[in-house]
Amino acid sequence: MVHMAAAEDDAPRAPVDFPDVLTTAMAAEMLHVHVEHLRRLVREDKIPCHRFPGGREMRFIRSELLEWLQAQPGADQSTSTDRARDRR
Repeated sequence: MVHMAAAEDDAPRAPVDFPDVLTTAMAAEMLHVHVEHLRRLVREDKIPCHRFPGGREMRFIRSELLEWLQAQPGADQSTSTDRARDRR
């Protein structure tokens, strides 16, 4: 027997459902990318990231990631944004 709660747990989380400060795994989940891809973006200094002094641990600020994401080139394919409606 399959429970509906299990299916709900597998649903992607909205960015607002994440805390203000994210671990690498949380940031990758929010951005829908593999953790290794996110680490590569950090190494290439292409995405905002904060490290603890002298440490290897990385933390990401949710609002910085969302701003970075919006600034990326590419057409908006969303049907729910104002820009998509304006194109019609």
